[in-house]
Amino acid sequence: MFQTVQSHKPHFLALHCQEVGGKNFEESMSHVDNFVKELLSSDALKEYSRARVYLDENYRSQEHFTALGSLYFIHDSLKNIQQFDFKAKKFRKVVGKETCSETLESTPTLEKAKFPQDYFPECKWSRKGFIRTRWAMADCAFDLVNIHLFHDASNLVAWEKSPSEYSGTRQKALAYVLDRITDQRYEKLPFFVFGDFNFRLDSKKVIEKLCSDATMQTIRTDNNEIHKLVFQETDNDRKVILQIEKKLFNYVNQEVFREDNGTSLLEFDKELSVFKERLHEQEIGFPPSYPYSEDSSQGKQYMNTRCPAWCDRILMSPSARDMLLKPENEEKSIVYDNIGPNVCMGDHKPVFLSFRITAGAGKPNANKHKCCVVQ
Repeated sequence: MFQTVQSHKPHFLALHCQEVGGKNFEESMSHVDNFVKELLSSDALKEYSRARVYLDENYRSQEHFTALGSLYFIHDSLKNIQQFDFKAKKFRKVVGKETCSETLESTPTLEKAKFPQDYFPECKWSRKGFIRTRWAMADCAFDLVNIHLFHDASNLVAWEKSPSEYSGTRQKALAYVLDRITDQRYEKLPFFVFGDFNFRLDSKKVIEKLCSDATMQTIRTDNNEIHKLVFQETDNDRKVILQIEKKLFNYVNQEVFREDNGTSLLEFDKELSVFKERLHEQEIGFPPSYPYSEDSSQGKQYMNTRCPAWCDRILMSPSARDMLLKPENEEKSIVYDNIGPNVCMGDHKPVFLSFRITAGAGKPNANKHKCCVVQ
């Protein structure tokens, strides 16, 4: 991440994290605090003397816990930046470094919500939700939304129909967030939504493509429920090319997901199409961001647990897209890519968007500020 910061040198750096503390958050939350302390005191970020860190660490509160972390770093060269106070409904100047955790519900500089339990009843205690912050710099104001949507609980259920029932759940939750951040309570501003959307490829259609010349064997339990699907070539000694269980997706050739950044499979990435009038995205030019191996020596290898997909995304409203400075005689002024393509970064490979925005758009001699948002 530091290499990415050094390469793009943003004036404003936004870092959104999900699953803060990991699966075993009760034992691991202390590591999060150490991680944040190292970030704040690092040489790589020494020129960012202002910071705001929001960590939802209060795992004892089932009603509110989202395990989201939103971290913002402001470079010394950015002279005038303000953050919105949602309770007072006005902007306040950002000074110094502050870290907030435990009771984010009462923190006035953010809006936080957890999705209603009935959105995903299969999960007894979901940590999915969103956190919104609002910023202003030199005549330019915008919202940043950290989001975590629902996952696919079973590969077998995801395979049953196209689109899967899980994509419908994510659609409902994302619509909930978009409605909340554009309602009448506050002035509508351009917004960026970035996090783990858990978007998946259309499983049924992908499998039809990957196994177009294969036969399928269904293995059932004693209760006649599907336990496993096995796809075999019709010749070639009936070689097994794909096996699927609830938490197994073992395809014989992972290279299809890496070759040309997996772009041949983007046609099956359909979940965002429902929101094409409300959300935009830069062209994807990196491989599926999940599920990577957590073996530190296997930086490019996917786990055989889920069909690889572009779960981690950086999306924006139409007005936010208009804020991005179009490349004018500047190569790569907008970069949408992943971080650490060849090293282990965990099961999700982080993605980032680096861009310039024109403050005071339409005004002569308007300043240009470089932003980098990381998911």
